[in-house]
Amino acid sequence: MNMFQHIAKAAAVGAVTVLFAASFAAAEQGGRYWVPTTTNPDTYQPRTAVKRAATHKVAIHKRERPPLAAMARAAPASIAHHLILQVNTNDPAAMNLALNNATNVAQYYKDLGEKVKIEVVTFGPGLHMLRNDTSPVKARIEEMTLSTPEVSFKACGNTQEKMHKAENKDIAIVPQAEVVKSGVVRVMELQEKGWSYVKP
Repeated sequence: MNMFQHIAKAAAVGAVTVLFAASFAAAEQGGRYWVPTTTNPDTYQPRTAVKRAATHKVAIHKRERPPLAAMARAAPASIAHHLILQVNTNDPAAMNLALNNATNVAQYYKDLGEKVKIEVVTFGPGLHMLRNDTSPVKARIEEMTLSTPEVSFKACGNTQEKMHKAENKDIAIVPQAEVVKSGVVRVMELQEKGWSYVKP
């Protein structure tokens, strides 16, 4: 009986060994396990495949970058800035401040190589800034029109008409300015188009 048990155990171990050997052989043929044939890690095939995939991704990224870089370089040339400066008070200091602001902003963007448009809009008592007979900054406006063409001047037609009735005379506007129907409406329309608004 003892001998019979010993033979049975040997047969069972042999059967298990055969089963495991068959399983490993099938797995190896199916590609589930890969045993390197050398100890050099650089020849390990999966690692090489990963490197190729990474190189491929970098190459794609590099192909996409030049158009974006070209767009970034071209952007500053297409940038245009727009500013409204409102003057509605008969105060020479406020008028000069508006002209200082206009000059500084125009110079700032000129130095950057970017375009800017600045419009000084006057209405109410601020119309005196653009009146030919009462403007305390008339000489500066004449000079700015020549040196800083980015700046333009608008006079409120409604205010001009009211001053005409009140003073019983024609209200002449400096030749560098343009009369608009309403100064307030002009400011609104420019803001609706995306212009920035500043009241000095």
